[in-house]
Amino acid sequence: MHANSPRARNLAFAGVLLGMAMAQLDGLVVAAALPSIAADLHAGSGLVAVTAAGLLTTTVATPLHGRLGDLYGRRALFAITLLIFAAGSAWCAAAPDIGSLIAARALQGLGGSGLIVTAMSALGELFDRDELLRRQGWQTAVFAAASVGGPPLGGLIAAGPGWRWIFLINLPLCVPALVLGLRGLPRKPSRAKERFDVFGSVLLVVGGSALVALGSVDGLATSPLWTPMLAAAAVASAVLFVRRQRSAASPLISPKVFADRVLARSVVVNGLAGAALYGTYTYVALLVALGAGGAARTGLVLIAMTAGQLALSASFSVLARKRPRMTAWARFGCALGAGGLALCAVAPALDDAARWMALLPGLFAMGAAFAVCTAAYTVLGQSRAARENIGVTMGSLTFARQAGGLLGTAVFGWLALATTGGLEAPGLTVVFVAAAGVMIAAWCTSPARGAEAVTSSGAVSSSS
Repeated sequence: MHANSPRARNLAFAGVLLGMAMAQLDGLVVAAALPSIAADLHAGSGLVAVTAAGLLTTTVATPLHGRLGDLYGRRALFAITLLIFAAGSAWCAAAPDIGSLIAARALQGLGGSGLIVTAMSALGELFDRDELLRRQGWQTAVFAAASVGGPPLGGLIAAGPGWRWIFLINLPLCVPALVLGLRGLPRKPSRAKERFDVFGSVLLVVGGSALVALGSVDGLATSPLWTPMLAAAAVASAVLFVRRQRSAASPLISPKVFADRVLARSVVVNGLAGAALYGTYTYVALLVALGAGGAARTGLVLIAMTAGQLALSASFSVLARKRPRMTAWARFGCALGAGGLALCAVAPALDDAARWMALLPGLFAMGAAFAVCTAAYTVLGQSRAARENIGVTMGSLTFARQAGGLLGTAVFGWLALATTGGLEAPGLTVVFVAAAGVMIAAWCTSPARGAEAVTSSGAVSSSS
């Protein structure tokens, strides 16, 4: 069967769609089971690292997977990352303690990142623009199913057969995804080999690991010795990384993106929004668990966030065609996020009934804000960037959002540990107050209305 035949492309599409579904569903399912994991493994504040470890490897690997796919082909990279994801899932299911689970989640994040990045790159190679738009409905359906089904599924599995089954169910799904991907995805491209920035990747690992340690280990967050050392390592790594990207022949984050002030500010705001919204996702599960009454109810309450995300994702493309100014949409998303985070910040101090009255609209607003900000800046980048720089622009926006989530998870955890000594109600209030402040900063930094240049041919599509 020829790799460019319609049947091969359909098989490849089914394979990458299944891989994307597993990667997207994974984090949502696990978040609802975090209270059960904490109780079973006596995780304490180390529970934050269960999410942060996967986020760290996902962030570091995102710029690399695209280059590795260019070098060795989408088919080989999809197969390798799928096997890594399966190995990480099996390790998570068998983890005897929190340290082992954290390491396993890091491996799983490395594989999951490759599934998503390779899938998006492969779709761009397999289909032209019109065909991609026609198939967008399938991708939206997968995202919707993962968003709606993930939290309650995680809670129900944790309350039923146990949280380890959350990871075991990935294993049989990897088999058809692997078969379909091997039969339909493109082989190694016939192009000159490109070198990727290994030293820049090492700097990302060092800086990110320092942040994760600060945000997840009680002793390190308040130590007069380790706190300044780890903070210095993170700052030094960031400075060296920026200098490296300016001089590297094949940078992970291209400086060309920052030559345009609107795109530069968009990348910054994407990072701030990622920190405030994506960086608080672990703490949302802990906040809901304060009065949820079990893992199953935790998963059901988290539907409020995914409902907000789905509502805006589904309606954005229709509404944005009538009001096409993406900068206005982006500022609206920032304001919506700040309001939702503020409601979550006051929730821990309220009694049970009042807490739900604050949490439900707060979580809905947070999910809606994430959908609006992601979609608006995706379209703004597509319409503003030069055609030859669209790839690096999209990569920079995605990386900024993931890196912001990593930074937010670590820094918010550090603030809670340093000021209140834990992640109980007072610590969670600190987390969401800080996140609301970051979201207000994102609103202030967002490009002003009228700064964009939207082409008439730019398609409006949401991105998760």
